[in-house]
Amino acid sequence: MKIYAAPLEGITGYVFRNAFHSCFDCVDKYFIPFINPNQHGHLSSRERQDILPENNQGMYAVPQILTNCAEDFLRTAKKLSQYGYTEINLNLGCPSKTVVTKGRGSGFLAFPEELDRFLDKIFSETETEISVKTRIGKEQPEEFEKILEIYNRYPMKELIVHPRVQQDFYKNHPNLEVFAEVMKNSKNPICYNGDLFSYADYKTFTEQFPDVDTVMIGRGLLMDPGLTRQIKTGEKLRKEELKAYHDKVYLGYQNVLSGDKTILFKMKEFWGFFGAGIYKL
Repeated sequence: MKIYAAPLEGITGYVFRNAFHSCFDCVDKYFIPFINPNQHGHLSSRERQDILPENNQGMYAVPQILTNCAEDFLRTAKKLSQYGYTEINLNLGCPSKTVVTKGRGSGFLAFPEELDRFLDKIFSETETEISVKTRIGKEQPEEFEKILEIYNRYPMKELIVHPRVQQDFYKNHPNLEVFAEVMKNSKNPICYNGDLFSYADYKTFTEQFPDVDTVMIGRGLLMDPGLTRQIKTGEKLRKEELKAYHDKVYLGYQNVLSGDKTILFKMKEFWGFFGAGIYKL
């Protein structure tokens, strides 16, 4: 099983990725939180630090772009290729209202004709491999039949499917009936994403979908950082490993942030997920 680390804005930046990778070397790809291209084509300081090769050494990292403008995507993809990246991920899954109201992320799924034109342009005008992370619609899961027809026209590196609609946000359960249809009908390689929080969740999912060979895990890795290793080797997380990992994240933020208050707020974001999994040990 290939395991990918999902991008979580504000959480899974390069400090997290380096700490996680040094402690638990069981992730096949790390997806970098999205770049939001501006009209001038410049990366923000945060975005640039996140994609610098020296901040992603020894791991397979994939930058993600959030946009509904093909020219912005192509300009940013060209810049990323200059840093040595050979794969770029398109974000069609973000459910945030501030993103969706601009027709980006999962909001773009409500405009299939525009999406088709966008994909046609970026796939025809870039040599970089493109993967897509998507939800199954904006309002109704039935939307995905048309969306998948569009996706099937393009040679994606892989299609990462989170089987919720935008309006679900992270509520309700992933729609596994729709995911089963995706597995039958997609012409692109499929990766599953959604609600894999524990080894038991993983086992239940793979028993239902034995042909899936790639999963992406986000919140589950933050709640149980040993989950990837347990999936691959059966070895569970130990308390001393958890402490070492936590301290490495903390020291990483100390090295790049200024002021105790700034570091505290950054760690509080991390603790919100981290603390939810401590009870398991």
